Amino acid sequence: MRHESNNDSTKWTELLTEAVTKPGIISKAYRSFHGYSIGNQMLALLQCQMRGLEPGSISTYSGWQAKGRQVKRGEKAIVLCMPLTGKRKAENEGEDDAVFVRFTYRANWFVLAQTQGEPIEILTTPEWDRAKALATLAISEVPFEHLDGNCMGYARKREIAISPINPMPHKTTFHEAGHVLLGHTSEGEVSDTERTPKSLREVEAEAVALICCESLGLPGAEYSRGYIQGWLAGDVIPERSAQKIFHAADQILRAGQVADADAAH
Repeated sequence: MRHESNNDSTKWTELLTEAVTKPGIISKAYRSFHGYSIGNQMLALLQCQMRGLEPGSISTYSGWQAKGRQVKRGEKAIVLCMPLTGKRKAENEGEDDAVFVRFTYRANWFVLAQTQGEPIEILTTPEWDRAKALATLAISEVPFEHLDGNCMGYARKREIAISPINPMPHKTTFHEAGHVLLGHTSEGEVSDTERTPKSLREVEAEAVALICCESLGLPGAEYSRGYIQGWLAGDVIPERSAQKIFHAADQILRAGQVADADAAH
């Protein structure tokens, strides 16, 4: 399946730059709009801030009507990104039609502050479980075997290993899982030490760690932010990389979400 971008869309690089340079914006977006993708969470929050709207529950016009609420007269809809799946007919006989996903931007949503009517139940931010996330993503954690005392973790194929003396194991878990989901480990083992080369591959994985740590309120976001900003001096993360980063972070966060019924057991 291919992904095709819409040239009129908001640049994912711009959203990632907001996330990297403005502490707290990711966590606020996640708390307010956790039912949506990270990219759409950021889009919704930035639009709320620009218009002076209180972030909160979000739905379509008809969705609010179904909840007994009405969009206030004159309110302007929030724009979010929507994936549209299509098929392109095969050029040669015997070949399968090509399936592709195109992203488009539509103004179809309104936040709670733009509506009036019946009170609604405010959904709480879901709990997140590390073991559940790794199992759902089919990523195995294996014993840590590196002798280098500076090495805090590494990844190979669909395996990760975290040093037992790692002061921020969750951040390294997100980083190493990022390597796996970003496709980096298909080329061999990836190790992370305090002297990690400042390559695009490492920055992609560290950006995934930043988004996950800040979304879940776990330590490590400031370390990640400093590393990424240092690497970005005079440069920006490419648009395609930004798309991959948001997608990988979404996968990790969704994979570990625990439903209320599960959390009670």
